[in-house]
Amino acid sequence: MAIWSGTFALHSFAWGAWFVLGLTTLMGVHVVRVLLARPLPLPKPLEDSNPEDLPFVSIMVAAKNEEAVIGRLVQTLCHLDYPDSRYELWIIDDSSSDRTPTVLAQLSQEYEQLRVFHRPLGAGGGKSGALNQVLPLTKGEIIAVFDADAQVTPDLLRRVLPIFERPEVGAVQVRKQIANVCSNLWIQGQVAEMALDAFWQQQRILMGGIGELRGNGQFVRRAALDQCGGWNEATITDDLDLTIRLHLNDWDIDSTTYPAVEEEGVTRAIALWHQRNRWAEGGYQRYLDYYQPLLQNRLGARKTIDMFVFWVLQYVLPSATIPDTLIAVLRHQPMLYAPLASLSVAMSLVGMTLGLRKIRRADPAIAAQTSLPTNALRFPLLSLMRAAYGTVYMLHWLPVVASTTARMSIRPKRLKWVKTVHFGANHEKSTNG
Repeated sequence: MAIWSGTFALHSFAWGAWFVLGLTTLMGVHVVRVLLARPLPLPKPLEDSNPEDLPFVSIMVAAKNEEAVIGRLVQTLCHLDYPDSRYELWIIDDSSSDRTPTVLAQLSQEYEQLRVFHRPLGAGGGKSGALNQVLPLTKGEIIAVFDADAQVTPDLLRRVLPIFERPEVGAVQVRKQIANVCSNLWIQGQVAEMALDAFWQQQRILMGGIGELRGNGQFVRRAALDQCGGWNEATITDDLDLTIRLHLNDWDIDSTTYPAVEEEGVTRAIALWHQRNRWAEGGYQRYLDYYQPLLQNRLGARKTIDMFVFWVLQYVLPSATIPDTLIAVLRHQPMLYAPLASLSVAMSLVGMTLGLRKIRRADPAIAAQTSLPTNALRFPLLSLMRAAYGTVYMLHWLPVVASTTARMSIRPKRLKWVKTVHFGANHEKSTNG
């Protein structure tokens, strides 16, 4: 009601267009400052030393019906370039009804650092409940959380852990990238989307803004996690919820370009719709759950301004586009929010173009993720073409957020979670074929 009535009101007043233009200008100034932030040099990877001097890491994976990918995940995470005595791997079988328990039983005989925990049928809390139940059994000072379809490079821990040498860093998010790259247009859009997300997130962090967790490939300092009370079991996006609570407790969240964590992208529109609806609902829910400390500026001026700008662009604008379009059509007027929409489109084009090029500079091997020739990203025109398609693909966010906003406005909080099915290596071969 606030978004729709506010849009009608701005259309009714002569100064409405000037208000939107002024807001766009102020937000544009912040966006430009974020864009121009210069990256800091990454800390050097951990070198071989006395194993007892290295941080102990507990890796946690909540798995439900993941027989297609769990074996590959365990093999990858048990062969990291890190002393076996300094990390442990916990796989939480969340009442799987397929062969996941059987596969894990076989793997536990092969890998010493593998720990398997079986949750009984009916155990509540979803992924958050599974992580909270096993957390007291772990002994790492750094907790790493991955999804069952994750794939990482062997040097992951040696490159990520040095970032925690800064005492204010409470968590680190590893950049995500698509594993099953193919000609599928939904996959191609997700490749560009992840480059966009990684670019703007890193730039925001450099400006002292909000860094966000993305669930898969997140590293959290145990002291910070304990201070926040673990994972929230009353949300469907535990990563976004924990993001807010970490910042409210004066912790920073950092991110990396390399190494990255690979995950399966969704190849069908209906699966993308369910996944994005979950992201949108969880993203909105965090603002509703923590609006009081947010309005009290508990985050500080920089983080509050940064969060406001991206909240307007990601959530308010998509919802306001519907009444704005209706009024513009009925009254034969220009769309009132056109300046904000133009800012959003420009951010998408710039973020995807620079994000893809930045990924390639970080590691030439990652260029394959773009489905372009090896040297194609050197040419701005080809990068821009890919970013243009990615921007068109991102239009799916408009109906997702608008419908989610309407649903949440008239219905009580719901925790309906639709699982993203993982197919594993066989599916990757078929989609690429």
